[in-house]
Amino acid sequence: MLMAHAGRVTASSTVRTPQGERSRAMRHRLMEATVESLVELGWSGTTTTVVSQRAGVSRGAQLHHFPSKLDLVVAAVEFLSERRRDDLTADLAEQPEQGRTRAVLDVLADHFTSPVFFAALELWVAARTDDELRAAVGPLERRIGRETHAHALQLLGVDESRGRNRQLVQATLDMLRGLGLAASLSDDRARRDSILDAWALSLDHDLEK
Repeated sequence: MLMAHAGRVTASSTVRTPQGERSRAMRHRLMEATVESLVELGWSGTTTTVVSQRAGVSRGAQLHHFPSKLDLVVAAVEFLSERRRDDLTADLAEQPEQGRTRAVLDVLADHFTSPVFFAALELWVAARTDDELRAAVGPLERRIGRETHAHALQLLGVDESRGRNRQLVQATLDMLRGLGLAASLSDDRARRDSILDAWALSLDHDLEK
């Protein structure tokens, strides 16, 4: 903005944030608030009003980006799952090669005990008896499952076409998902660590590099 000052024209000190950037920031706040609400209040307690209040966004602005609760929760779980996966990959990059398999299991286990996983869990459970929700989250669940499998292969540094690698990686993910479900009620970390120690040894022996 330009303004007159003492006979000359100067630029105003006000810096405007581009509309696109403000819009992205608003979407991120909405999606983060949605996941927080799902974890704390469950599917039935997560309403568009609750989410907009948590995000500090007007109802009109929320409805402009996400016309329905269903649109909002699916977008939130999808977006934050991708971001969580990127964060975990960055964390693993700092791990030494020695003991890498065990470190990978910790990274994946953290994913299955994260707020994003528990938010998704609320959707999967609700979708069992809600046809509309199941139709929306079913494709998302399958896609995230495929991407998580591919991500695990990459982290472990193995080719799924060799030996029993595909089955071993899928068994790993199924086991970690089960441990995540157990952790939703009581987080027995010592028990989980003992299981992962033993499973890491099995993978080091059985995976074909």
